[in-house]
Amino acid sequence: MKLAAILLFAGIVFAHEPVKGKPITLNGLVVDTGCYFSHDSKGDKHAECATTCAKAGVPLAILDEKTGAVYLPIAADHKNQNDRLLPFIEKQVKVTGVLYERGGVKGLVLKTVAAAQ
Repeated sequence: MKLAAILLFAGIVFAHEPVKGKPITLNGLVVDTGCYFSHDSKGDKHAECATTCAKAGVPLAILDEKTGAVYLPIAADHKNQNDRLLPFIEKQVKVTGVLYERGGVKGLVLKTVAAAQ
């Protein structure tokens, strides 16, 4: 009986253990996911449309144009990450944060966001 209780407790503790992320620094282009994924729209000419999409709730993401990888900012702080990225829409940024990967998706908890130099 004691062993069963210990195993149950251990299962609960390990089930709630946080997933470890990887610190990352990334340069990339802030894109709106709707237009980027559906018709490859990006860049200065698309900034007005991307702003409209982002304000309507379409998630923004960071595109690493060298590798083609898309990083989705995740709200570990329960705040809309679009607010942090909107000033940089369709511009190059340098971000730092913690990378989490699951099921082929790259999620990024943003620490800092700045215009790329």
